[in-house]
Amino acid sequence: MYNKQWNQFMEQTAKTILLYATILISGFGCSANRHSHPAPPMDARAESFVSNAGIYEIGSENYDADFGTITVPENRKKSTSRLMTLPVLRIHARTKSPAEPIFGLAGGPGQSNMSWGRLESFLPDHDFVIVGYRGVDGSTVLHLPEVEKAFKGEEDDLLGEASMRSIGQAWSAGAQRLTAQGIDLNGYTILEVIEDMESVRRALGYERIHLLSESYGTRVAYLYGLTYPARISRSAMIGVNPPGHFVWDPGMIDAQLRHYAALWSKDSLMSLRSQDLYATMRTVLSAMPRKWLLFSIDPGKVKTVTFSLLFHRATAAMVFDAYVAAEQGDPSGLALMSFAYDYVLPSMINWGDLGSKAVSADFDSTQDYLNDMEPPNAPLGSPLSKLLWGPLRYGRWPTQQLPETFRKPRESDVETLLLSGNVDFSTPAEFATSELLPFLRHGRQIILSECGHVNDVWDVRPENTRHILTSFYKTGVPDTSMNEYAPMDFHVSWSFPALAKVGLGTCVFIIAAITGGVVWWRRSRKASKAKGLISRPATNS
Repeated sequence: MYNKQWNQFMEQTAKTILLYATILISGFGCSANRHSHPAPPMDARAESFVSNAGIYEIGSENYDADFGTITVPENRKKSTSRLMTLPVLRIHARTKSPAEPIFGLAGGPGQSNMSWGRLESFLPDHDFVIVGYRGVDGSTVLHLPEVEKAFKGEEDDLLGEASMRSIGQAWSAGAQRLTAQGIDLNGYTILEVIEDMESVRRALGYERIHLLSESYGTRVAYLYGLTYPARISRSAMIGVNPPGHFVWDPGMIDAQLRHYAALWSKDSLMSLRSQDLYATMRTVLSAMPRKWLLFSIDPGKVKTVTFSLLFHRATAAMVFDAYVAAEQGDPSGLALMSFAYDYVLPSMINWGDLGSKAVSADFDSTQDYLNDMEPPNAPLGSPLSKLLWGPLRYGRWPTQQLPETFRKPRESDVETLLLSGNVDFSTPAEFATSELLPFLRHGRQIILSECGHVNDVWDVRPENTRHILTSFYKTGVPDTSMNEYAPMDFHVSWSFPALAKVGLGTCVFIIAAITGGVVWWRRSRKASKAKGLISRPATNS
């Protein structure tokens, strides 16, 4: 009963805590959507669009909107390809003479495009259009329970060989099952997503559009501009992912940890807890404790959750707090992170969609993902890269790769704004600066100090981000007059060790209360029997 009560409480705690992360798996911005859209009717034709007028609520405000579906081929390269439907939402601008509409491209891959927020700033002047991502939001959903199960790991080491082999075999089994169902995995690529957007643009009668993209969506936006430059007016990218960077670089991760350590050293209170944050991380990672009390600690799961929570500054502070506590002999926070992994990451992503889009865009068959992601001079390495790409040594995802021209940077004439955080572990600003910005003839990058991935860019100074974006769409020149430095804050209100102990204490209290109640009931019943207050069942003489 002790373990059961602990597990139930910690499952809920873990889900609440790791909601901050939005790992991936944005790249990974919001939870995967497993609710498939209705299949197209038997007489449906490609490019057919159906919509109904309605009301879309944002807070207390109501906006006119169109709720529709578009029917598209699964693979446009095949004339006999089957059809699928995708959901479409258009929220109308307040003005009767709107400027170019904004098409939203959210993070992923493997996550929904239908969960956009923070739209109020754009709706006075622009329609906002959302098109579901094929493979996640449409009538065909590439759900892989085999991979989801395998991602829970083997032999108490998620990044060990047994886990890698199991995950690789699950990738192959899932691909075989989907293919046997008649699904063409080559139809679920970034280029097909772009064609879906173009189908909707034509159906809605727009000549030119703006793009607003996040994380993985920025790759879609960049390739969209290369494919249809005359159709894109302006493109704003948040958390920029240049070609090749669905693989996280362990050297860059290590450099970012050192940057955080430098910020930590400037905080007098934090320096009292650890004189060298980077050394603390290295010490704990090199000798990870395997238990806290009765509870196991999986080092691979801790590393993966650690990296995922480093995406944003608030959860990064919680990670550093847990590592300092572990160095001082309290690994309870690491135990919570290890436990939480199973309840969040395996089910957070639509793995089939991620497989098709990421492998077709960035997989390099010549790279040794198992060993290259754990260099000896980088204590954390790149755990998520190893987890996602390493198993492909033992299995495969049979998606054809994109043409080489879409797998490397090329010059673009689209007016483009790159908006990055300088401590973004998911999509480091440095890569956008050195690898993408030189190819943008009309590009500009704004780097927000001590901000992480997409949520930080939106939320640390929200009025600043909104002003930058709206001014860029209006004039082509982002107004940075409201941009101010937001220093890193390492203090945490609720630490992982504290939450772990609260969870354990709650379980002990529940068990003690139940035990006390049972003891009281038995004693009360025994006393009643002794007084003859409890009658015995009658017997036949």
